[in-house]
Amino acid sequence: MKKLLLIAICLLSLASCSSLRDTENKTADWTAQQIYAEARNFLNESDFDSAIRYYELLEARYPLGRYAQQAQLDMIYAYYKYGESESAIAVADRFIKFYPRHPNIDYAYYLKGLVHFEMNSGLVDRIVKLDKSQRDASAAKASFENFSELVERFPNSKYSEDARQRMVFLHNNLAKYELHVAEYYIKRGAFLAAANRAKTVVEGYPTAPSMPEALTLMAKAYKILDLHPLYEDALRVLKANYPDYAGINKVENLIVN
Repeated sequence: MKKLLLIAICLLSLASCSSLRDTENKTADWTAQQIYAEARNFLNESDFDSAIRYYELLEARYPLGRYAQQAQLDMIYAYYKYGESESAIAVADRFIKFYPRHPNIDYAYYLKGLVHFEMNSGLVDRIVKLDKSQRDASAAKASFENFSELVERFPNSKYSEDARQRMVFLHNNLAKYELHVAEYYIKRGAFLAAANRAKTVVEGYPTAPSMPEALTLMAKAYKILDLHPLYEDALRVLKANYPDYAGINKVENLIVN
């Protein structure tokens, strides 16, 4: 099995090298405009592998000029659609660094946020419907920051409205993530850690739907820890803002051994 896998890798590598040589030979006397036009054709046909190859060739041969700049923007999208998230982010960062006044710089910020937004949406998600709030939150946090920077810098950008909507989704999901962690700590008997994570939701995501759950969990943890002033404060805020929430009775009737 290992031998077959090695042979397959070698064959793929040889095919890739051959394809690259063919592209270089074919375009030996092409202008930057010709290479860009071919790359764009591949991009429009959703042949992202070929598009990336031509964009990289253009950047290597003609690193300066408007075609090289536009190629970088297109490459962010091509890498993103091809599933090369890290490469897409690296090109976006480079573009933002070297062309901060480019008329389409807002698109680079938007694509960077979009890549982070979907980084955790892979093959497994298409097979099994997982709750995105239970995954590692680093990509979601990065996406929120990217979109936030876009909205702050370019409030009138055509991408800003979509970014704002995605920020609401991310805001709520990040709150759910913190709540999941708090619930995990409760199950483990780490009540102070649970209270602190729930407090993160209350202070960091005040408009999230998870707020009443977070306040309830805080009150529960403080009651178990015999921290009555903190318990009373959490319960008071919960009652004042969510008077009909079912969790209130559960916390009040909780018997601590």
